[in-house]
Amino acid sequence: MNRPILIGITGGTGSGKSTVARAIFKSQPEKNIAIIQQDSYYKDQSNLTFEERVTTNYDHPLAFDTELLIQHLTRLLKNQSIDKPIYDFEQHTRKKETELVEPKDIIILEGIMLLEDPKLRSMLDIKIFVDTDADVRIIRRIVRDIKDRGRTLESVIDQYLTTVRPAHLQFVEPNKKYADIIIPEGGFNQVAIDIIVTKIQSIVNERSKSK
Repeated sequence: MNRPILIGITGGTGSGKSTVARAIFKSQPEKNIAIIQQDSYYKDQSNLTFEERVTTNYDHPLAFDTELLIQHLTRLLKNQSIDKPIYDFEQHTRKKETELVEPKDIIILEGIMLLEDPKLRSMLDIKIFVDTDADVRIIRRIVRDIKDRGRTLESVIDQYLTTVRPAHLQFVEPNKKYADIIIPEGGFNQVAIDIIVTKIQSIVNERSKSK
């Protein structure tokens, strides 16, 4: 059995990473492809009080359990299943439940810090950076965090100014140089998505011939 293709899709918060990931996902039969969000691998904080959890800087590399993520990716690349964590953003810690993820021919990994860690970066076969203007990204973040994560407008803006923007400038933007492909304007760049899908399909076709 061939080693799965591991595709990393990264970029700043609200850049359109998820839109690009979904577009690639829909281009393949569902039995052949899986998506994993780096957000699922925020560290477990059940040992902390809720008040302590609220102060977590989710936009810093140390917020992620990168060691566990690498272990799980290693298993998937060996065609072994994993029990992926599920993160509760309202309680600021992991849920007790996990999600079974079976190995697939194509695995999409999506998150803001994929290119920051050298070991994680080296595992990616295709590295995609979604590059979107900061004003668009903050608007998308506000909408998402209020709608999906139970945040207030004030808390989202405060978080953006104190942690999100500084972390983007320190940890995300500088690592754009490691990307194989940079997509301006994220999911709205249909030409770039079509090119990526074509490339992935050519790899899949080549591998199917060698079976």
